[in-house]
Amino acid sequence: MAKLLLGKEVTAAMNEKLQARVAELQEKGVTPKLGIIRVGENPDDMSYERGATKKMEAFGLRVESYHFPADISDGEFKKEFQKINGDADVTGILMLRPLPKQICEKDIERMIDPKKDLDGISPENIAKVFAGDSSGFAPCTAEAVMEVLRANEIPVEGKRVTVVGRSMVVGKPLAMLMLKANGTVTMCHTRTRDLKGACQNAEILVAAAGKAKMLNGDYVGQDAVVLDVGINVDEDGKLCGDVDFGSLEGKAAAATPVPGGVGAVTTAVLAKHLVQAAQRR
Repeated sequence: MAKLLLGKEVTAAMNEKLQARVAELQEKGVTPKLGIIRVGENPDDMSYERGATKKMEAFGLRVESYHFPADISDGEFKKEFQKINGDADVTGILMLRPLPKQICEKDIERMIDPKKDLDGISPENIAKVFAGDSSGFAPCTAEAVMEVLRANEIPVEGKRVTVVGRSMVVGKPLAMLMLKANGTVTMCHTRTRDLKGACQNAEILVAAAGKAKMLNGDYVGQDAVVLDVGINVDEDGKLCGDVDFGSLEGKAAAATPVPGGVGAVTTAVLAKHLVQAAQRR
């Protein structure tokens, strides 16, 4: 049986450090505030917002949600966004994406204050991730994968790492974080020719393509570590990852389940970034 890399065990280790940092800030009279921006009523966004709010409040951090109708115009949204962006009381911003089509998301990415950009969407923060500069914020999910490895004392240095997926949310920034940790990284995607061969060669395999059960045990090398970032719904309406978890028996040495794996760590990374934003002021 593959060792389960459970998110709750990772967050438990992170929580202790975070609580100490929050206490230090509060002694100075500072309680960081997260601004969550949601446009429309996408159930996934609303679920993530509830989870993030609960996590922040558990640490004694402040949260304010800003909700806008799905049909808000590009100009009106930018005007409202700039108010939040410029509010000195807001320490960090989480913008739930994707935004409706009428809003130019690229403009918002350029507008957001990099010091408040907790999910690493601004060009400045992305550039820092690619430059190996830890003074910026990496996307929370990409960093959550690294936290899972750290908490379970799984070294990346010298390992063959395959990342399946090339999004700016996970795949590309995660490849850079793995490189910074001295992994030897292969980036793949749904159009890679010999995807199975590239995956089988990996000692650490990350699935982040966003396709339900795209990879099974045949894609996994013996005793590899499998990190599943995907959150999908299978034919039975149940949450599942990009990996067919049941097929890993006898192949993977360790693996993250879905749900209960990487996703559970993402909000803890968000809290960590909020505290860092306050400390850097």
